[in-house]
Amino acid sequence: MCRSIKTLRPPVLPEEATEEEIRAAALQYVRKVSGFRAPAAHNQEVFDRAVDIITEATADLLAGLEIRGQTARKAG
Repeated sequence: MCRSIKTLRPPVLPEEATEEEIRAAALQYVRKVSGFRAPAAHNQEVFDRAVDIITEATADLLAGLEIRGQTARKAG
């Protein structure tokens, strides 16, 4: 996995992850998986769509996690 993606859940991250942090992690993931730092114009749409989908899935994950018997705070 990409080492630059940081853990976004409490207690590792002391405060709620911001939408910007969640999107940055999604972008790093898509870059790693696709092998493109910046996609060519003909791949831009699918690249951006993947980042959007992963951002949403990550926010849903963080919002639904239970940490030490508590529900995680809402993400984004």
